[in-house]
Amino acid sequence: MSKFHLHTQQLVQGEFTARKVNIAFVFQVNCPGCFIYGIPIMNQLYESFKDKVGFIGVATAFEDFEYNNEANLKLLLESGELVGETKKYYQTNYQRSSYLDIPKFPAAFDRMITAESFINSGTIQLLLNTVPNISSFSEREKELLIMKIKSYYSQISFLAETFTLNQLQGTPSFIIFDNKYEILAQYFGHQSEDVLKMKLEEMLD
Repeated sequence: MSKFHLHTQQLVQGEFTARKVNIAFVFQVNCPGCFIYGIPIMNQLYESFKDKVGFIGVATAFEDFEYNNEANLKLLLESGELVGETKKYYQTNYQRSSYLDIPKFPAAFDRMITAESFINSGTIQLLLNTVPNISSFSEREKELLIMKIKSYYSQISFLAETFTLNQLQGTPSFIIFDNKYEILAQYFGHQSEDVLKMKLEEMLD
């Protein structure tokens, strides 16, 4: 089992303590799909499982940093205010610029760090562990891969630690994990509420 590496700034809303079963919802403020397909499902799951399951929303940023930031997360949580492409979508399709299904679950912004701070032996090893069949690589192949990783991240000014360490495919992403942060299940993109609900129930049993 792989570990879920959760590194956020201070919680903007609610409290989070790891329980036997937990679910993290990783999204971007400037991601219409996260609002259409992700937040409503998380709100429903939170209402059904909040007494048994730990919930944490992680707003992240791997693009459009002028929109995907902690300030806009706070606006969303406080008043449902939308920004960027998400705002355009709701203005075009619903003639409104605010979001009615405001997240009810605890939420924080991903920890943003410099590439210089990120690149060290510990994080390099974590990234190597995500490579399929890494154990079959020769030492020379591993050295070349490490050089590529360092070269790639050295070109980036800031990066989101949770998103990067877990090598997530994009947003929305759902990660179910236990109190030792072992990943029990992971999903990317539009997911059925029933699938997530059944998985939570299975893990609780």
